[in-house]
Amino acid sequence: MSEGMRTVLSAFRVLEEVAYHQPAGVGDLARRLGLPKSTVQRALRTLWTAGWICPDGAEVTRWVLTTRALQIGSRAIVDLSVRDAAAAVLPELRGQTGETAHLMVLEGDRAVLIERVETDHPVRAVIPLGSHVPLHGSSNGKAMLAYLSRTEVEEIVGPKLERYTENTIVDLDEFHAELGRVRERGYAANLGEWRADITAVASPVFDSTGVPVASLSVSAPADRMPEDTRKRYGKLVTEAAQRVSATLGFRGPAGAA
Repeated sequence: MSEGMRTVLSAFRVLEEVAYHQPAGVGDLARRLGLPKSTVQRALRTLWTAGWICPDGAEVTRWVLTTRALQIGSRAIVDLSVRDAAAAVLPELRGQTGETAHLMVLEGDRAVLIERVETDHPVRAVIPLGSHVPLHGSSNGKAMLAYLSRTEVEEIVGPKLERYTENTIVDLDEFHAELGRVRERGYAANLGEWRADITAVASPVFDSTGVPVASLSVSAPADRMPEDTRKRYGKLVTEAAQRVSATLGFRGPAGAA
């Protein structure tokens, strides 16, 4: 094992020990972990710099977790609960459409894929789990952004929208108009805006407070999703997302946060 790897593992061990025994001092941590005090001290300083822990008081002798750990843990809990809520809906959606069904969550300025059920078609669009797609160029991203304020949207996507294909919307005013159309029909459409050969429809998933925390989508090669099919799939994906939202405790009117 390399020295760098040992340093990283030591830092994680120290972080876990602080979590279970906070407020924790260097001596206690070193004894519990069987590590030299100097190693523990370096790990503590590194974790403090990274924002994971902080001193418990004015003197830098005992350490506690910061809210960063809570934020990360809460994010994981949200992702897991959304995945559980969508577990039965995704294969149903794939069965209704015959196409790949995706579940994505918002992560910074990207949508990240946390679950999918693949189509049986030999020709398909394959996106590995954990992959990120641009919010303004994807149906999943537009579905979630549509239920945020204009200010929130622009804080997330930034002042300039990157072009991925000739169909990508890069004008902010035009993009906000598109988000308005998403709200009107209840689902977003991606007509080759990230990958020119892929079409998709997506609808937002709301948590119990009405915040869009995820989106469900169906994607396929463009020639398998003409306009009439896209509208039918849009209705199906909207109904599926509403069921997941209800499972998460959302009781608002359909398609509204």
